Amino acid sequence: MAINDLEPIRQARRRLSQDGPEWTRGPERDFATVTLPERDCDLLRDLLITERAGTVIEVGLAYGSSALAIGEALAAGAEQSGGTPRHVVIDPFQRDAYHDVGWNLMIRAGLDRIAELIRQPSSEALPRLLAEGVVADAAFVDGSHRFHEVFVDLYYLRKIVKPGGLIVLDDDWAPSIRTAVRYFEYNLGWTVLPEAFAGGSRVAEGVTTGEEMTRNSGAVAGNPRCRAIRLPAERFEPAFDDFRQFMAENL
Repeated sequence: MAINDLEPIRQARRRLSQDGPEWTRGPERDFATVTLPERDCDLLRDLLITERAGTVIEVGLAYGSSALAIGEALAAGAEQSGGTPRHVVIDPFQRDAYHDVGWNLMIRAGLDRIAELIRQPSSEALPRLLAEGVVADAAFVDGSHRFHEVFVDLYYLRKIVKPGGLIVLDDDWAPSIRTAVRYFEYNLGWTVLPEAFAGGSRVAEGVTTGEEMTRNSGAVAGNPRCRAIRLPAERFEPAFDDFRQFMAENL
């Protein structure tokens, strides 16, 4: 199977969307709650194709819906450019929590030719990738939703993703994630691309986050699930005394 053979990837995406994964953790709606909805996956794929992304880092694999979409984008880009894409997936829970369902799906779609799975916490994997000199065109973040862990992910991805590149976050409705992102917006010149997921799913749609999670999280009904952010064209470090408040009350 060639790197740019798109049909097995598209078939895998259709089967996952229509039939669900071969195994789920439970409860009954775990897959619907956890996985990135198909239309958001399509938007993510299209965005990465438009960006001509050749190397993408993904934090969090779970059932593999976003990974397949990223793989399709990379394979489509390779078909156009003839280049060799790279997809680095980080998920320490893929085996124990998900029985390797997402990774096995990627293998069956032929994406293990361009993808690698790092079974470490992102707080360990990202510094190693940085030390190895990895440069990514884009990143997709759907790992821990704890503020301090999201912040660490973004801290390292800022150094790994090229200037002018993209970082896309899932579950932007969560105050912990929005607060972490807001620091980088306020202090490091990150720019939100509001139209990138304008047609995507939103908080109030139930299956996106689960009614109980939405009700108890402080999420604002109608917020898009995903957010795309453009990094500045040049890297810079602000002066320590040039600090702008970014806490949740400013959201």
